[in-house]
Amino acid sequence: MKLIARTIIVTGASGGIGAPLCAALIKAGARVLAVGRDESKLRPLAQHVPAGALQWVAADVATPDGQAHILEAAKAMRPAPSALVIAHAQSAFGLFEEQDPDAMSRLVQTNLIAPMQLIRLLLPMLKMQQQAAVAIVGSTFGSLAFPGFASYSASKFGLRGLTEALAREYADSSVRFQYLSPRATRTPFNSAAVDALNEELKVASDAPADVARQLVQALEKGVPRLQLGWPEKLFARLNGLVPGLVDRSLRANLPAIQRHARRPRPTFQENPPHETLAR
Repeated sequence: MKLIARTIIVTGASGGIGAPLCAALIKAGARVLAVGRDESKLRPLAQHVPAGALQWVAADVATPDGQAHILEAAKAMRPAPSALVIAHAQSAFGLFEEQDPDAMSRLVQTNLIAPMQLIRLLLPMLKMQQQAAVAIVGSTFGSLAFPGFASYSASKFGLRGLTEALAREYADSSVRFQYLSPRATRTPFNSAAVDALNEELKVASDAPADVARQLVQALEKGVPRLQLGWPEKLFARLNGLVPGLVDRSLRANLPAIQRHARRPRPTFQENPPHETLAR
């Protein structure tokens, strides 16, 4: 699908991958409707691109009101949108038993349910185009579940399943569905603990602009499934074929993962100044 003169909706547009992705799409000739929660982060996106190449809408994709706001903004775009790129996500790193239940629910709502609802709302509009696409920016952890990322992996596995099912359900339509998986990327999305773990395990990471360029190429070529990086591409495939082999490999790294994922324990002084501790 040639991107020149096409309108593309990008969620998570002000994020570490979303911002360079918007720039790369515009460089390829597309117009972008940039979606994000924070207006102050969206406004600067339009300052570094040609006039009229980017419009933005501040909306929370995880709420019905936010989804309705996005739909109305999409209806006002000219030309009408012919692609939706789901690039938003909520991160979570930590031991499963230490996760906050409410935070887990918000993660699933943001990462999985919100994309489902947004795709459902925008599909009628996309189906009216001769060529259209829904591209979901997934994760290696959507094919290779990782200790310390149980909730996040579950949400990304769900997105991968959603993409695959919709690709088969709409195989006779003008809309194609793509699951595009970056590996570790050098953005603020990673916490200091994740960066420290990646450094200890010698996990390779990519520059956001490089990831954005490859995602745009995949969108243009209509690649249905893409895993960026090596050996991540190999491990994702092995996990589907011989998961026990991956189990054993990750088992060797489990002590390091647990150490970085464990929630810091509060420290107490035995005799803090000017205080008396109840015994």
